[in-house]
Amino acid sequence: MKKFVAIAGNIGVGKSTLVDMLCAHKGWEPFYEPVKENPYLADFYAHMDVWAFHSQIFFLAHRLRSHHQLAQFPTSVVQDRSVYEDAEIFARNLYRQQLLSDRDWTCYYELYSTLSRLLRPPDLVIYLRAAVPTLQRRIAQRGRDYEQAIAGDYLAQLNLLYDQWSAGFTLSPVLIVETDKLDYVQYDQHLDQIWERIDHRLRGRDHLTLT
Repeated sequence: MKKFVAIAGNIGVGKSTLVDMLCAHKGWEPFYEPVKENPYLADFYAHMDVWAFHSQIFFLAHRLRSHHQLAQFPTSVVQDRSVYEDAEIFARNLYRQQLLSDRDWTCYYELYSTLSRLLRPPDLVIYLRAAVPTLQRRIAQRGRDYEQAIAGDYLAQLNLLYDQWSAGFTLSPVLIVETDKLDYVQYDQHLDQIWERIDHRLRGRDHLTLT
């Protein structure tokens, strides 16, 4: 049976890597976050107050398009970051930091709220969680220049919003995976543990946390 799984989590937590490995393991189709495609992202990291609205609208448009594509896809799919995270974590955080004006936030959130009601929710959301030092180490390792100046306080605030969002998200079941002590690239057994929990959750078990 076709499944739609979304991988959620903070910057550098390992979403794209897990998407790669799950799709290789199960033959599912990946839908990736459009990091390299976003023409505003480098400018956003340099001047957040100027480019926040532009960058968030780009991500919203891309993820809405991705949702439309994956809903029509004939086989199971895994999405790297969902449209819900863009609005409820990243855009909301920018608004709280006064990097989005009241006018821009209202316009953005009304658009998101209206269009997201038309979307089929995922069958499962996998929330990858990690402490700030782990995120900073992984960000440094992957070497994207525009990410190297991301402050630890910014990552910590996103972590807080992710925890709040995942606790209150009711559209889909949520599987929380603590990744500080997991290395599914180096150790096959770690990937096997994650897949076992995913399989159980897709079969209708209760909300689970993997540590």
